[in-house]
Amino acid sequence: MDGPLFFPTRAHLLLCTGPRCSRRGSTRVFEEAWRTLEARGIAYYKRGGGVRLTESGCLGCCSYGPTLAAYYGDETGALTQAWYVGVDAPSLVRIAEALNEGRTPPDDKRFGPR
Repeated sequence: MDGPLFFPTRAHLLLCTGPRCSRRGSTRVFEEAWRTLEARGIAYYKRGGGVRLTESGCLGCCSYGPTLAAYYGDETGALTQAWYVGVDAPSLVRIAEALNEGRTPPDDKRFGPR
């Protein structure tokens, strides 16, 4: 059976574009970060790229947004996560670059368990 193309990914980043995060600029952050990920070949469908960036609904941290949830495989291959608040496009791109290169994502703007 034929199906859609599958692009393997190293990480999946979900950026909240719900009402409160949108008022804090998350839509602009998404657009700017996406253009940069494409230009640098980090986007999952580019050769050498392995990061998927998706707009999401509310992630539950409305007062601190824009909020980003990052899901990726750690050094053992286990699925792990990192959560960020107050994300801007440059910080999102730094997170994506680290994950695309197989490095631990940066801690600035990160919250929750590590």
